[in-house]
Amino acid sequence: MLDVTRGAHRDAWLPRCSSRQRRQRACRGGAGAGPRGRPMVDAVQGLRCDPLQRPHRNHPAECRLAPSGVDLLDGRVRRTRGPVYNLLDGHTVAVEANSGRELWSTQIADVGNGETTTMAPLVVRDRVIVGASGGEFGIYGWVKGLDLKSGRTVWTAHNIGPDADMLARTDTFKPPYDSGVELGARSWANDSWRTGGAPVWGWISYDPELDLIYYGTGNASPYNPEQRLGDNKWSASVLARRPEDGTLVWAYQFTPHDNWDYDATGAMILADLTVDGKRIRALVHFDKNGFAYTLDRATGRLLLAAAFAPVTWAKSVDLATGRPVLAPTKQTGASRGNVKGICPSLEGGVSPSSPAAYSPRTHLFYTSTNNLCMDYAATQARHLKGTPFMGVTSPYFAGPGGNLGTFMAWDAATGRKVWENREPYPNWSGALVTAGDVAFYGTLDGWFKSVDARTGKVLSKFKVGSGVVGNPITYRGPDGKQYVAVYAGFGGDWALLSGDVRSDDPADVRPPADFIKDIARHTSQGGIIWIFGL
Repeated sequence: MLDVTRGAHRDAWLPRCSSRQRRQRACRGGAGAGPRGRPMVDAVQGLRCDPLQRPHRNHPAECRLAPSGVDLLDGRVRRTRGPVYNLLDGHTVAVEANSGRELWSTQIADVGNGETTTMAPLVVRDRVIVGASGGEFGIYGWVKGLDLKSGRTVWTAHNIGPDADMLARTDTFKPPYDSGVELGARSWANDSWRTGGAPVWGWISYDPELDLIYYGTGNASPYNPEQRLGDNKWSASVLARRPEDGTLVWAYQFTPHDNWDYDATGAMILADLTVDGKRIRALVHFDKNGFAYTLDRATGRLLLAAAFAPVTWAKSVDLATGRPVLAPTKQTGASRGNVKGICPSLEGGVSPSSPAAYSPRTHLFYTSTNNLCMDYAATQARHLKGTPFMGVTSPYFAGPGGNLGTFMAWDAATGRKVWENREPYPNWSGALVTAGDVAFYGTLDGWFKSVDARTGKVLSKFKVGSGVVGNPITYRGPDGKQYVAVYAGFGGDWALLSGDVRSDDPADVRPPADFIKDIARHTSQGGIIWIFGL
């Protein structure tokens, strides 16, 4: 971490990009790279930005038009450093850093089957770890390990289904709360795992000491749970694997038999914490279902679980079994009709695309949240390859207090909220915290804010022209100074729900979402990378 001792913003540079900037940049050696909403990567060299690769492929995405991000090669590919990123057409691409020249391109996903690739790859030694989106299309969710030098697919592991497909062996797979074989298949009635979803469209973490990668899986398909009776393992779960060959080591399910579209694809944050006086190698996860989880990342055993947002679908999480204690009146299904007052909404208590941040100085985690509830009416869905496989109507409304979002600090060692700042709109920005005890985040109405990491006091705010649904980063430039960078561009689900809002176009008459009717008064389409000097 770099030291930031004040929160004042001084905008240094702002290149224009396409709109819908949902993700984050990656930096190394004074240069940064990041995906655009279109199939293009741009690079920051100090204080200058140039496109690395022109658009050459186009394909409709599952729900969004914004790839997650990039990872950087470690110098082994032709002795150069460069980004690895995914395209929406199902390809993973590696390019040379300085020129943008393509080093290799591998088709990993079948778009005809509803698979797209919006997540950010992770490079671990000589493997590039990638996954597929498509939970709303009933895909058979998977992750893959590619060879770093050539892009060749080395292994493929499914997240649900038979043990052989999941690379789950009885001698190595040790889930903390389950026993037996074929858990990923026999927990789905009538072989419904074949179209069960469990995509990987979020973030992957790596522990070099344990040599494990950790990632979350998305919703079970379809949204009508009566078409897939059982726990539906391992959808809405965290899985731990060996990066070299994909061997499954353990798995924990946050939301068994997901009734509410509670993807678990948000970041798995690795931190060493003291819990009940004992030092633990922990994994901390803020789930769409409204609970924050603290796990032992070596075994997957649950240490703490507490609600960080309004929750009505469950009463608590039982630490002895690892399972939620369900609220019977909030269970959904086509036979149950319209179930009212479910919190969180299917947008989640937190957006999985907006990772939290951890400070080893304050020992706190920082995250944006949503305060939305919903009514949920499931309907019978029919699976047709490559088309939506959903079956739900779910109008949203504001949760308790009326505000639609917050930015908060959380103590994962005790399971309690330390402070929170309320925001008028859902908050989808990622969090950043520095060694100067300053936290940064953006808002849907176009503010980029710095706050005191210990108290939440707002230190500064700057209008960036469009809603922030990307993730801020900090880096040291070639001039030796520290900078903070963030994408501004109203995108992701909110661009769709709000008619891809444009306050600067009177001819744009698409209706906004019912719960954010006035958003166009505060923001517009964007597409700017803001870089602030500190």
